[in-house]
Amino acid sequence: MKPFLSLIVTYLIVFNSFAQILKGPIPEKLVVLTFDDAPASQYDIVAPLLQEYGFGATFFVCEFPPNYQDSSLYMNWRQIRVLNDMGFEVANHTRSHAKITRLSQTEFNAELEYIERKCDSLGIPTPRNFAYPGYGLNGDILEYLKEKNYQMARAGGSRAYDPLSDHPYLIPSWATNENNKAEIMKALKEARDGKIVVLTLHGVPDIEHPWVNTPPKLFKAYLQYLAEHKYTVISMRELEKYIDFEEALRLEQDLSKPLKN
Repeated sequence: MKPFLSLIVTYLIVFNSFAQILKGPIPEKLVVLTFDDAPASQYDIVAPLLQEYGFGATFFVCEFPPNYQDSSLYMNWRQIRVLNDMGFEVANHTRSHAKITRLSQTEFNAELEYIERKCDSLGIPTPRNFAYPGYGLNGDILEYLKEKNYQMARAGGSRAYDPLSDHPYLIPSWATNENNKAEIMKALKEARDGKIVVLTLHGVPDIEHPWVNTPPKLFKAYLQYLAEHKYTVISMRELEKYIDFEEALRLEQDLSKPLKN
């Protein structure tokens, strides 16, 4: 009898913990779209298409060296402000797409605070979400993010996000390119049973970084599929509708899972 009661108590504790993390059931077919590096095509091509389909998205912006001032390659801050005005989330990817695992806490904070100040000066809400440049991360970076009061951080890993087991600073994603359509289509089917599919995209197209290029025709095909199959497509910040991140931040920071694409 005692082992049985112990099992019941353990179950209730775990169930209560899960209930606190989730504000309600995660809907089936929930997809988060994220875009990195601020290439110009995100303003010219991506944002208008997202608006056409009524989809949300997060844009992780930086000033990608050395050519970030070339408006044929990258968005300027006026255009980034327009993305915010269109209702999209503008989030932090460091000032210089930095190799953050090589930075001290002071240097890391300076990279984040540059983007925060830029946003503040343009009336863009202060970013609370972050994406690791080049998927580089370690335990120190997680502590730095905590001290800066960031809510979520997106990594890689090519697997679905489970809000009951994945720490909010270790949110996994799949990355698209022009050659992995079959992988992405298969990934989208994993948005079920309480799991969320997060996609990382770069330029549509990406001129400077062709290895992460997503052709516009392929991107539109993804959007058409998501619309036709009635997926809910949101930004990272909209996950707050479903997840209590104050509670989720108590989860174990498991760095042993796949976290790079």
